[in-house]
Amino acid sequence: MKLFTRELTNTVKRAFNFSADTASHEEIRDRILSGGQVTGTNMCILICAIVIASVGLNMGSTAVIIGAMLISPLMGSILAMAYAVASADFPRFRRHVYGFLLQLIISGSVSTVYFLLSPINAPSSELLARTQPSAYDVIIATFGGLAGIIGTTRKEKANNVIPGVAIATALMPPVCTCGYALAHAKWTMLAGAAYLFLVNSYFIFLSAVLILDIQKIPRVSNLTHKQWRRLRTKMIRNTLIVLLPIIPLTIMMLRD
Repeated sequence: MKLFTRELTNTVKRAFNFSADTASHEEIRDRILSGGQVTGTNMCILICAIVIASVGLNMGSTAVIIGAMLISPLMGSILAMAYAVASADFPRFRRHVYGFLLQLIISGSVSTVYFLLSPINAPSSELLARTQPSAYDVIIATFGGLAGIIGTTRKEKANNVIPGVAIATALMPPVCTCGYALAHAKWTMLAGAAYLFLVNSYFIFLSAVLILDIQKIPRVSNLTHKQWRRLRTKMIRNTLIVLLPIIPLTIMMLRD
């Protein structure tokens, strides 16, 4: 019985051992930071994804929306921000935050212009579905972020993981829904879609930071124990702030 227990324990440890199948730190760094670059190519792809997602949301086409999520580069910026925090590279973190904000401004502007020009003004079911975040979205974003960063940091990059995470966590549709809400002055819809995007992006970011910290990514800055504790306290505080509206929204959803 003891031998069986020992063998079972060793099997479980091997199955969940990150280090056995993890790429080198240099390869992880290059993969993540290259995916988070805000370049002309990525911006062109982003605009294409925004237009495709806006058309899909406008027409209520799930297949078109999935296509837009697959080509969107927003996930790369979130993982790059997570890497910067895990490596204590705060100047790089600020650069990626500015790049991410630029991507959001472009996304919101393009989708707003599209919905202003579109002859179809009534909100489709796909648009309305992106305005009611709940605790289930937190769960999806958290586990999607875990799957995404684990797949990215493997020796052989899992090419099917990131597209799956992009579809599951749905970063692009809430941004385009914000554009629809701005175009038609629907402020309640705007608040719901913006909060859904915040929940999805924040918990992908948080999950990625956690895994990268477990994998002991090399740190650029030598922070003291007190500074690291202060950083963790801020992240816990920010998480609670993001989660605060989820409780009443989930209760309302369950009642409906």
